[in-house]
Amino acid sequence: MKKITELFSNKWVKFSLMTIIYVLWFVVWRESWWLILGVPIIFDIYISKFYMKLFWGKHLDKKESSKSYNFILGWVEAIVFAIVVASLFRTYLLEFYVIPTSSMEKTLLVGDYLGVSKVSYGPKLPNTPLAMPFVHNVNPIDSEKRSYVEWIKNPYKRIAGLGKVKRGDVVVFNYPQGDTIIKSLPHINYYQMVRSYGHKATNEKYDIIYHPVDKRDNYIKRCVAIHGDILEVRGGDLIVNGESEVSVEEKQYQYIVYANKRLPLKLLEELNIVSEDISFNPDNNIYQMPLTSGNIAKLKSNSAVKSIEKVVYDNIDIDVFPNDTVNFKWNVDNFGPLQVPSKGETVALSSKNIALYERIIKNYEGNKLEINGDDIYINSEKADSYTFKMDYFFMMGDNRHNSLDSRFWGFVPEDHIVGKASFVWLSLDKYKSFPMNIRFDKMFKAIKNQI
Repeated sequence: MKKITELFSNKWVKFSLMTIIYVLWFVVWRESWWLILGVPIIFDIYISKFYMKLFWGKHLDKKESSKSYNFILGWVEAIVFAIVVASLFRTYLLEFYVIPTSSMEKTLLVGDYLGVSKVSYGPKLPNTPLAMPFVHNVNPIDSEKRSYVEWIKNPYKRIAGLGKVKRGDVVVFNYPQGDTIIKSLPHINYYQMVRSYGHKATNEKYDIIYHPVDKRDNYIKRCVAIHGDILEVRGGDLIVNGESEVSVEEKQYQYIVYANKRLPLKLLEELNIVSEDISFNPDNNIYQMPLTSGNIAKLKSNSAVKSIEKVVYDNIDIDVFPNDTVNFKWNVDNFGPLQVPSKGETVALSSKNIALYERIIKNYEGNKLEINGDDIYINSEKADSYTFKMDYFFMMGDNRHNSLDSRFWGFVPEDHIVGKASFVWLSLDKYKSFPMNIRFDKMFKAIKNQI
């Protein structure tokens, strides 16, 4: 042990190890070859110490002569080092999230704390690197201010990962419609507000914030279709490339439950359905609630239940993508068919289908788009086709009737993909008190990726 300690205390060994880690991580993996210029800095830190003494010598001398200065500076150095290491860890390897809504139930529950792998698809490098550490887009001191500045803006770059997004993966991504936020009403969808009151009225009444891609809110859904797939929802059932999806075990829909009498609370607790998700008419003992296939079987075995009927919506919904009820008479249960765009694919454009691709052309791929009657202009030139610059994905929540997903805001661009939800490391039930709120059966469980 003493020989090992002596070996790793040798300045040349330290220099060699740090240089290897630095070059492999920041030069080779990032493919940022100019960062090789950092090697002389490492050499100076561990070997020559010329610039270290030149710029840091006063502090080193004061640390030796003053116990209080040594104590304070020691803590400062430790905190800075911890922030740097943690920031590198969450940028390149693994980040932690908590589930705030029920859109992925029962696969993921409100209060599940997730580990999200950045290396599964390759880490996406920050577009806005100058930001407060460990916060996303809101200043913790003033919620109406940003937590970042855009003095430096980097283009989209994703470095090598272990694989690609696959159909069935549970994915964390930047919310596509999170590009534009109403400053005083961040929980209100800006685009719905524009549809209701008009662009001019909304922008005159409210202060608007525009977030870059990496600072848009993080969402988590299941990828149900990848670029090139043809997707359709028919009577609530998902069909991809002409085939019905393989059952997601914990997927749920809304159902109407007809009962002879009020159902026991214990039964509802066993189904793990929270009271706020249940509507009940005491006059005729009719319930509406989200159910998985397993919950349906349990309910049918109860003598109080007469019948169960799946809710299927048939209205035309203006809030459903692409928000064009003239050419696309869709809703959450009857949607498509729709092909997910692929990088390099060329699609014909017309006044009848431009609503499908308007956000891609203008918002995601940065072109100037003008529509004048039946004429379409891209970057001031008349266009009857468009070639996509990125791959796209279609995301849906496993709680199919209670999920804000691609059925409402369309495709998710590849530059919005953050990482793959890999495991639950902690799960807390907000309706219970400690220690009964800990869901031990969910802790340290891998997340099922399937379609």
